[in-house]
Amino acid sequence: MRKFTRKEFKVISAAVACYGLMFIGTGIAMNNHETTVVQTSYSLGVYQNKVAESKTNEIKLKDMTLEVNNPLSVDIKDYLEDYANLDESVLKALKLDTSNVNPQEAGTYTYTISYKRKKYNGVFKITEKELPKINITLKNLTLKKDSVLDTNLSTYIHEKISDEVAKNIVLDLSNVKTNVEGTYQYTVTYANKIYTANIEIYTPQAPTVITPNTDQQTTNSETTNSETNNQ
Repeated sequence: MRKFTRKEFKVISAAVACYGLMFIGTGIAMNNHETTVVQTSYSLGVYQNKVAESKTNEIKLKDMTLEVNNPLSVDIKDYLEDYANLDESVLKALKLDTSNVNPQEAGTYTYTISYKRKKYNGVFKITEKELPKINITLKNLTLKKDSVLDTNLSTYIHEKISDEVAKNIVLDLSNVKTNVEGTYQYTVTYANKIYTANIEIYTPQAPTVITPNTDQQTTNSETTNSETNNQ
């Protein structure tokens, strides 16, 4: 049966009411002529058919993204596109497999959802943690030959840095040869950006040693003795 709108329902109700008044008027008129009137009652039923929501068996997977060192979701609905329209029996039969995804290491992985004998593969990206934005300025250093290279970041970086930033900085001194004089480049890497500066290795000059002139001292001594003897 067709579903009536509210407007149609009001029109039908008004029509029925008018017909009822007509019947009553006819009965009164006929009573005036002493005629028996048989009144007939009419009822109007309005029915609404509930339309079942359409469901689908089509399985579509999302491309997933998660920041490194966060737990993976175990709710299969999080991996499905428009899961609300998926047939309930299909949804219950799905199996999620994220064993190939390593949430502790950034990269692109594949996860799987199985339905009966069919497998659907989805993409799961583990992204690096967004690090604080800072300015880094490196120092140019001068070191004596055979010095031991310091690994303290404050030796190389002008700015004061937090512990979180320090943990994500990579200091590379591998090109610096402290046993050979010269100028070498070192690097600091942070948030995928490389900073460079120089370290100069030098050999300290030996101090100048002034030795006394022994011949002059001997001559002076002889002269003094000669003068004494003459007196």
